[in-house]
Amino acid sequence: MNQAPGPFLGTWTLMMAAMMLPSAMPMILLHRLGADGRVRAQLWSASFVAGYLVLWASVGVVVWGAAMATEALVPSELRALGVAAVLLLAGIYQFTPLKSTCLRACRTPADFLLTHWHRGLGGQLRLGIEHGLYCLGCCWALMALFVGAGAMSLLWAAGIAFVVFVEKVAPQGIAFGRVTGAALVAASLVVLARPEIAIDLSGGM
Repeated sequence: MNQAPGPFLGTWTLMMAAMMLPSAMPMILLHRLGADGRVRAQLWSASFVAGYLVLWASVGVVVWGAAMATEALVPSELRALGVAAVLLLAGIYQFTPLKSTCLRACRTPADFLLTHWHRGLGGQLRLGIEHGLYCLGCCWALMALFVGAGAMSLLWAAGIAFVVFVEKVAPQGIAFGRVTGAALVAASLVVLARPEIAIDLSGGM
């Protein structure tokens, strides 16, 4: 990932918007109901979404730094081990209490808004950032998988966006997330047994 921070952060933020906003739409639509008046609803929604994207853009700074450090410090022959480790981490995290807590906040937008509501336009920005933090807590391991194993490919972006959407929106999303976790753990064992698969996972990058 030999890319300057500016272009990387621009690409990262656009990809996060495409991947994460569809699953956040129930929250965004319900949030609009809290504003009286068409212009006010648009401004409040824009501020809320801006806060959400600011949070994910900030995460991009960390991702870029981690990617640069990994390329500089980790030998290429250890890539398969790294991919297996990221798969295992993402799989195990699907079963943790923190994942469950953050996912619950994302799946119950009415409860989130009732317990985190702030007044004014600045309050909506803060609300978007707070919701983004729960979203980050829910999805950070999948994003690590997206970068570490998938090399930010469009195919991986589509797959992870689908997983995130189903987890947050579908009635059986929690069970689906646990099945996904078990599949990721199994995939990590496969990569350990067949290291050449790590190259195929990232599209040869």
